[in-house]
Amino acid sequence: MGFFDPLLEQMKAVRQLSPGNLKRLGNTQLSDLIEKEAVRARVKVDELHQRYPTAGPRELSQRLIDSKKSLASMVGGMTGVFGAVTVPIDLIGMVYLQLSLLTEVATVFKLSLKSERERQELIDLLGYSNGIGPLQRSGPKVVGTVASILLAKGGLKVLSRAMPLVAAPISAYLNNQHIQQVGESAVRHYDGWVHAHEKSQKATGQS
Repeated sequence: MGFFDPLLEQMKAVRQLSPGNLKRLGNTQLSDLIEKEAVRARVKVDELHQRYPTAGPRELSQRLIDSKKSLASMVGGMTGVFGAVTVPIDLIGMVYLQLSLLTEVATVFKLSLKSERERQELIDLLGYSNGIGPLQRSGPKVVGTVASILLAKGGLKVLSRAMPLVAAPISAYLNNQHIQQVGESAVRHYDGWVHAHEKSQKATGQS
């Protein structure tokens, strides 16, 4: 298998973010999507390790964040042009990108995401990153439900209704910044988890 190709990865992601596919993703269970993304993330992270053998988890995570930021900007730029009509598609796309990024960062920090506990922890992290709170206790089960909650929070989407052409570059910029914020939250969370796990192992005399 060849090294990670950012252009090829972006082309695959663009197909994943097509309106038809996003509508399908809207009805996808969060846990099922994480499980599927975890398989893809393991391949991607392995290739990044080969390309950057001396890079630590934080550097690799930032490379993953940067890759998602370019896609998030593209989503915001395209859907912002059409205003409120495409807001749900925009948000479903952003929820997908966030889940995909959180899965990749968790994989960098050596979580398999095979257990229900690990997947629920990631879903909670998605909620906290968006100011919603722990999603496993507040109820959302599918991607579209999370997007609906984000829509209800308002903000930029009000501007998109009034000035869609002006809002497009603003939406692209804010999507970019939000992905960076979500990625940094994931790095802090999983980096802290690793240190706590190592500390626990030392305390119990495990290697």
